[in-house]
Amino acid sequence: MAHPKRRQGKTRGAKRRTHYKAVAPTLAVCPNCGSLHIFHTVCGECGYYRGKVAIEKAVEE
Repeated sequence: MAHPKRRQGKTRGAKRRTHYKAVAPTLAVCPNCGSLHIFHTVCGECGYYRGKVAIEKAVEE
């Protein structure tokens, strides 16, 4: 198996990792209740997805 002749420097490793960063999720406004939710997911407030009920939410009084 091949072995490196010299140790790679810290700068070289840092250059390779420049694109490994966290990205904030894109948020959408729910057309049913107006709250923010992540794209392509069910709204956590009302349970709607693409205009249809996906999860039955209990009504709090």
